[in-house]
Amino acid sequence: MAFCMTPLETLIHDEIARDGPMRLDRYMEFCLAHPEHGYYPTRDPLGAAGDFVTAPEVSQIFGELIGLWLAQVWVDQGRPAPVRWIELGPGRGTLAADAARALRQAAPDFLAAAELVLVETSPALRARQAERLSDLAPRWADTVDDALSGAPAFLVANEFFDALPIRQFRRVAETPGPGLPAWTERHVALVEGALTWRDLPGAPPEPLAARLAEPAEGAVLEACPAGEAVAAAIGRALAERGTGAALLIDYGYDDAERRAAGGRDTFQAARRHEYADPLAHPGEADLTAHVDFDALARAARPANAWGAVGQGSFLRALGAEPRAAQLARANPARAEAVAAGLHRLTHPAEMGRLFKAMALSPPNAPPPPGLTAAPKAPEGAG
Repeated sequence: MAFCMTPLETLIHDEIARDGPMRLDRYMEFCLAHPEHGYYPTRDPLGAAGDFVTAPEVSQIFGELIGLWLAQVWVDQGRPAPVRWIELGPGRGTLAADAARALRQAAPDFLAAAELVLVETSPALRARQAERLSDLAPRWADTVDDALSGAPAFLVANEFFDALPIRQFRRVAETPGPGLPAWTERHVALVEGALTWRDLPGAPPEPLAARLAEPAEGAVLEACPAGEAVAAAIGRALAERGTGAALLIDYGYDDAERRAAGGRDTFQAARRHEYADPLAHPGEADLTAHVDFDALARAARPANAWGAVGQGSFLRALGAEPRAAQLARANPARAEAVAAGLHRLTHPAEMGRLFKAMALSPPNAPPPPGLTAAPKAPEGAG
């Protein structure tokens, strides 16, 4: 049987044949965001019938605690009005729906002051969000800049940054001179009509390379310019308005973990809840990489960055365990399911350690709940 390429594969093949090997970030952009054939614009990837499950789908506790977090930050900043409640990559609207349920009880004034703005590119997911969040009268934005252009932002991004395109660099044995490590950059090439990996000479941005002392042969560094640009836009908006906050939750690492690992490849594909070959099904698999929270914190300056801390620690600090006990008492038939959801969200062997939470706030803003460690110093600070 002859192999038949999908329209997206044909486009990728044509560009490589015309322009030469394609950088990894360009390949990810094609696969995930192509407006007609890309992964996110063409499907609902969540749930048992999709490719992965996110924390809001695991347990209502997650979204409810995020709602309470928003309420507390808003109160601590003097109850400003009007504001924008922004969610980046809101999936099926589950997080916002659960957060709104908690807000109606704890801070109805926040809902009265807030316009819900959803940054979503998928028509299929926009339809799900419109149905689920109709009582909140959401507005959709195509870009983060558009979402941030109005009133002060109280923003949530859960599993948003991990799907933004990355560049990937690998340390090789040969060096061009003393103290000058040689690097290659990952590309996608065509060999006998098939997509394959090819490493071509290319050095990582100097600030990134400097963060891994004496890299060993095979060490991998990953940069996410798109993610840093989003963090920079959020940081500027917070600093300029002096009000608002952003909560970023994703799986990833900080500098200490990067150094301990010596730099490693975190790029992966998921299809039908299993790991997949990233080159095998362009546009039909989720492509992700671990989030570099320290890079996001630096990009967001002069806003303060709090954390990152493990998701388990963060949720427990917000009251995950008492909320689970309350839900189990209210509905004993669901007690086992509630406990299982809490375990998956918070246990270190599940989502509790790999997933992390970091907050951004304007300079001089009060510490955000669950993240009371001293903030990372803004640029220029001692």
